Amino acid sequence: MIDDLYSAKLLKLAANLPRVGRLSAPDASVEKVAKLCGSRVVVDVVVADGRVADFAQDVKACALGQAAASVLGAHVIGASLDELEVTRNQFRAMLKAGGPAPDGRFSDLAMLAPVKDYPARHASTLLAFEAVTEAVRTAIGLAPDTTGGRTSPAGAA
Repeated sequence: MIDDLYSAKLLKLAANLPRVGRLSAPDASVEKVAKLCGSRVVVDVVVADGRVADFAQDVKACALGQAAASVLGAHVIGASLDELEVTRNQFRAMLKAGGPAPDGRFSDLAMLAPVKDYPARHASTLLAFEAVTEAVRTAIGLAPDTTGGRTSPAGAA
């Protein structure tokens, strides 16, 4: 039942987004929109020594997208591109294939595991992590990830 998705902890996260707003001088900014529902996330990043040094987000999304953005905002400072891409890929696999939840600093994403049963909610739930990985790639001068973080059947990135 969809009501099971909206736990008190999830709703509290969604209502208390950290790092809301925009940075005055970001190294990169990325906007992502979920076409099905219109959820929108804009992230700004500053990267120093290969890690996120500053971050801000403007989130107009459902409670699920806001909760994911809240986890991101609370733990993104100090994260490397590798860590963010691994987390995004684990998060996507958790939602789309019932894989294990991301571990480490983003382990609170585990509360969103029930979203796997609602494919129409996947895109909005993933928006913040899609945006931040692209923004960090841009900030450090890498091309966008044209695979979208998806792996081949052989498991190669």
